[in-house]
Amino acid sequence: MQDKIKLKEQPIDRFYRYVRFFFDSGTTLGTLLMIMVIIAMFWANSPWASTYHQLFETKIAIGYEGFRIEETLKHWINDFLMAYFFFLVGLEIKREIIDGHLSTIRRASGPLIGALGGMILPALIFLVITWGTPAMAGWGIPMATDIAFAVGFLSLASGIVKRSGKPFLTALAAADDIGAILVIAFFLTTGIDIGNLLAALVYFLIMLGGNFMGIRNTWFYLIVGIFGLWVALLLSGVHATLAGILAALCIPARTKITEESYKEVLVSRSEQFASASVTPTGLLTAEQVKIIQGVIRDSKRALTPLQRIEKDIKPFVNFLVLPVFALANSGISLEGNLLNMMTHPLSLGIMAGLVFGKLFGILTANYFASKLGFSQLPEGMNWKIMAGLSSLAGIGFTMSLFIAGIVFKEPDMLAIAKIGVLAGSAISAILAISWLRYASIKTVSGT
Repeated sequence: MQDKIKLKEQPIDRFYRYVRFFFDSGTTLGTLLMIMVIIAMFWANSPWASTYHQLFETKIAIGYEGFRIEETLKHWINDFLMAYFFFLVGLEIKREIIDGHLSTIRRASGPLIGALGGMILPALIFLVITWGTPAMAGWGIPMATDIAFAVGFLSLASGIVKRSGKPFLTALAAADDIGAILVIAFFLTTGIDIGNLLAALVYFLIMLGGNFMGIRNTWFYLIVGIFGLWVALLLSGVHATLAGILAALCIPARTKITEESYKEVLVSRSEQFASASVTPTGLLTAEQVKIIQGVIRDSKRALTPLQRIEKDIKPFVNFLVLPVFALANSGISLEGNLLNMMTHPLSLGIMAGLVFGKLFGILTANYFASKLGFSQLPEGMNWKIMAGLSSLAGIGFTMSLFIAGIVFKEPDMLAIAKIGVLAGSAISAILAISWLRYASIKTVSGT
């Protein structure tokens, strides 16, 4: 449709095309995050390592006399900026539940069963390896899947794999995120302040009430969500990033006009625009401006706030929040013995959980569910492709690093956990892409 529109080409338009191509490319985010990891690792082990730690340990305070929140820059990144990441995750989950691969039991059974197997087996493998050690507390780390990385690496596979695999992988990761969120909420939250928790509930109910009343203004949910819900959860002891998930659940997912009405309005306004008087200068007349403003207003009514906000916030999260998070959390000092860190039960448990737990947990859960008639493979997918997608889900990265930061406060244990996450995610990515390329060849050849 866009190709049929005759645009007045300007010099800046070519630059915009390159920018759009960069941001729309499936591999861009994965590449950017890897670059941030490399920069963080180099910086943290360079002669300027002290500046890395000083930067992210810098204290930043907001508030006023009598109410003041002071935290390190790293804490603000992990608690405040990452709330936007969880907000985007919540929007994606809600969309999948309303009109996606989680919208019906039949469509959701495969991803849900796979996600369940992909959470239970990694946790069990981790516990077996770390049993009797302080590292046991990190059992939730290998349960997570990084949807951004996973989908990004999937773009390196063949077209047939992407077409059949992306919807399933997206739904699987959404279900997996629900599990990770529940782990954070019920197992990694301590020291609850009931008063602030009740205040958070009030703000949540205000946002739900706004949805029920039909408030579609983004600023209403932003202001109540940040200055009310997020602050209250932060002070309550519940991890503040969960405010992002709760806020996302309150965003309206209804259009204000029906699809048929919108079509009729567009036709009517198009006819009005065609018959409107024109000026020789190229400027629009007041009548034409009024018609165009009407089209913009009607288009906003035809688009759900959920879909509009998800589209608007995704570039901010993908190209600012996640890269900054990766930079702040991947700077692991390797001054000690790297081999000892890699062979520590904590690191081994995470790597084994991500590489083997995810692969066999998701694959076997879906296989037995299929044999028992609880689910079936999506159209165009075979078990070879399913194995590759299961391995791809072993890329934990963002969510795994996030959970590790909550569980382990000791720098040495946290560094070991991060080594396990990075190594396990890298191994899973390499194995998955190699296998998917092989599977695509076999699928095309029919063997």
